[in-house]
Amino acid sequence: MGTPKPRILPWLRSMLDQGQLEGVAWLDEGRKRFRIPWKHGLRQDAQAEDFGIFKAWAEASGAYIPGRDKPDLPTWKRNFRSALNRKEVLRLAEDRSKDPHDPHKVYEFVDSEARDSSQLDTSPETNEGGSTYDNQEDILDVLSDIGVSLPDDRAQEQCPQHLLSYKLDNPMPCPNRGPSENPLKLLLLPEEQWEFEVTAFYRGHQVFQQTIFCPKGLRLVGLEPGDRTLPGQPITLPDPEVSLTDKRVTGYVRRVLGSLGGGLALWREGQWLRAQRLGHCHAYWAMGEELLPDCEHGHKGEVPKDVDSSVFDLRPFVADLIAFIGGSRHSPRYTIWFCLGESWPHNQQWVKRLVMVKVVPTCLKALLNIAQSGGASSLENTVDLHISSSQPFSLTNEQYRACLQDLVEDMDF
Repeated sequence: MGTPKPRILPWLRSMLDQGQLEGVAWLDEGRKRFRIPWKHGLRQDAQAEDFGIFKAWAEASGAYIPGRDKPDLPTWKRNFRSALNRKEVLRLAEDRSKDPHDPHKVYEFVDSEARDSSQLDTSPETNEGGSTYDNQEDILDVLSDIGVSLPDDRAQEQCPQHLLSYKLDNPMPCPNRGPSENPLKLLLLPEEQWEFEVTAFYRGHQVFQQTIFCPKGLRLVGLEPGDRTLPGQPITLPDPEVSLTDKRVTGYVRRVLGSLGGGLALWREGQWLRAQRLGHCHAYWAMGEELLPDCEHGHKGEVPKDVDSSVFDLRPFVADLIAFIGGSRHSPRYTIWFCLGESWPHNQQWVKRLVMVKVVPTCLKALLNIAQSGGASSLENTVDLHISSSQPFSLTNEQYRACLQDLVEDMDF
């Protein structure tokens, strides 16, 4: 028979008393408060000793056997965090995990008697009454128990592109599946998987719509695409004479398209979408609804020439989506609108502008549809996700929110 799994609080107290792990220490003489290093694994200054406590607990609990198992820092860290969160005698006193110089968390025993070794780990495995953030962390632990983990980038490259099918109330692994992965990470992170729906309007009339995969980004170009050696897939905006009857408007639209030159470039870079103007045609951008750009509050900015700028950050979108599922009335925006050749239509009808182009990342639209189809608040409904050529998978709303929280933590560096 193997060695029984130790209880985490007596084990943790022994680690604190020994003081052999970097950054793991008591903070007061009464041994009520203690600190744990909490550095994100993607930070450039991350060292192995920063994660010693997570590895040590993985070894002590039998979750990791050196020489046999592959190191999995995200899972070690998540399991350690969730194990602490389930203890009613502990509370998170300070969260300084985003401190740029010394990221750590401070925990505190809420019952002085519970600090005695004989009473350290007798609280039930529950998180009732905890915060929403704590509940999400416990859901992550449940997902880990049924084999859903978030691999690091190198592990992801070696894993097959498959998706999972599972239910929270029946945590049995589905048959014939490969290594476990966060299915949303498979959807969002590979740059070559991003698909864009591009729609163009001339004076409010839709004249073009195309959905494309563009691993190296796209370029909105006019009738003369310019330098074909530039990166990004060129998307040629149509001749206005085909769809417009007003000859004067047609002439102006032609002038705008003719000044695009190398085009307006848009591409994915990590968790950001970036844009750059390569021609003489000025361009302004704003986030908006899929059917309406944000004209009331004005544009976000002008796309600079020959210098890239960020027009979208994936992390706030995912964070807003988590809040939306939790009951927030604010629906996260994902549609980027561009106004070409003219100033942004401040408090004006956008349909009066000569050339307006909207770009929709289809995977972000799908994520919002999932939240809406589940009611954005129900904890019981299960939604089926079918995107592009991927295999369908099912997620309860809580599982879905947990996977989103994983993505936020993975981008939080």
